[in-house]
Order: sequence, then structure tokens, then C-alpha cells
Amino acid sequence: MSSPDESETPRPEPAENRASAETATPDRVFRSGAGIAGGVLLLGLGGWLGGDALLRGSGMAPWRALAALIALAPLVVAFTVRPAVYANNQRLKIRNPFRTIVLPWASVDDVKAAYSCEVLSGAEKYQLWAIPVSLRARKSANRRQARAAAADPSGRTSALDTPDRSTRASADQAVDDLRELAERHGREAGAQGPVEVRWAYEILAPLVAGTILLAILALVG
Repeated sequence: MSSPDESETPRPEPAENRASAETATPDRVFRSGAGIAGGVLLLGLGGWLGGDALLRGSGMAPWRALAALIALAPLVVAFTVRPAVYANNQRLKIRNPFRTIVLPWASVDDVKAAYSCEVLSGAEKYQLWAIPVSLRARKSANRRQARAAAADPSGRTSALDTPDRSTRASADQAVDDLRELAERHGREAGAQGPVEVRWAYEILAPLVAGTILLAILALVG
């Protein structure tokens, strides 16, 4: 009786590799600190003005102030505080103003930054609102790279070819990090699956309600 060839028998994957593929690592979070600070200031200003109109206004003023707060507060939150990007070893989660997109790394074709940061997945393109591109910061980073190359005593241009983190614009460095994660984890078992897109009804519902209330008050006069 012939014994089966051991070379053709599939070997079980080590338990530690299976665990690393199935267990999600802690999220790495990308957000805009300036956007969050601006949003908090706008919410504070709106709350102060709206609260004053609610408490001291007369006639239809308190109702208009209430409708404006219901409509505008979610809008400010959507574009300033809400945007965030979460990345771990399994997926990329993009929280944009009105949608949340979850992309397993296997579905990510590329991450790039031109005038905005974008993720390409098949025929779809998703913007990363949480990572704004600053052309001014990019020009400043390019100048730092040029100075680093000029100061290289060996005369090589390696500083221009492979710039370090200190000479990269923050948006470009974030895109580089996300692209590296996609390349590293794209073939893992835990990084497979379809793209999921969910609408942010917690933002859309009060926005629509406040807008309708404002329209009704405008018609009533």
C-alpha cells in the first residue's frame, strides 16, 4: 500500500498566525485637530446666540432660533467633529459627514493624496474628509526636502527620493501610512469581505427636521 506524499498534504496554519488574522488590532485614528477645534467654537457660538434668542426673544424669534439650532448644529458636527478615519489590521473605516464606509483591506486598490485624500476601491472613490490636504503645508515640506538634499555632504539626492517623516506634509504621511497598511494586510484572511456603506441618519434626521421646521415658520411668517 502506498502512503500519501507528505509534500501534498496541506499543513495547518500556525495558531498564532490564525489568531493575528482573526483578531483586530486597536484602531489607529486619523482626525483633523483644527477642524474639531473650529467645530467646537462654532457650536459654542451658535449655542450662545441661539440660547439668548430662546430666552429673550419675542414672537416667532424663539421658534426660529430653535429650528435653526436643530438644523445647523448637526451640519456643523457633520463637517467638523464627525470626520475620522480608523485603521487596524483588518479594515479601513471612513467616517465622513453623511456616510460611514467600511473597507476591508483586500478591497482597497490605492490610497492617494492630490487636492484631497482619496481611497480607490474598484470603480468607487471615497474621500477622506478627516485628512485634509494643505497645499501650503505640502510646499513647505517640499522646501524642507530640498534643503535636506542640499545639505547632504555626499551630494546624493536620497532625501528627495525617500524623505523621512519630518520632511513630509501631514496628509501625505497619513496616506503613506494607510497605503502601507493596505499592502501589508490586504492578503490576510481577516481583511477580506465586501465594502459596507451606511448613511449617518443621526445627522440627517435632525438636519431634515430642522430644515422643514424653518420652512414652515417662513411660510407662517
